[in-house]
Amino acid sequence: MTVLIDPPRWPAHGRLWAHLVSDVSYAELHEFAAAHGIPARGFDHDHFDVPGESYQLLIAAGAVPVTSRELVARLSASGLRRPKRERRLAASS
Repeated sequence: MTVLIDPPRWPAHGRLWAHLVSDVSYAELHEFAAAHGIPARGFDHDHFDVPGESYQLLIAAGAVPVTSRELVARLSASGLRRPKRERRLAASS
């Protein structure tokens, strides 16, 4: 199991957010998220947006901290990365 998390540095809604991904499968990611109280509505096509306040708790639960660059590289290498164009098209349909 490899669930990765990047530092909470993405501002939105008055707080900072991190990204949570799996480099194995979406099923693994959804299972990890559900087990740690992350609502399904936080899933954004290939990752979960998680509030910065959850960062240390998710690391303690087994998420591996990586840089944002490494997170994207590993997600892409796994074949699970959805290109921005594909994510935009899915959002508009």
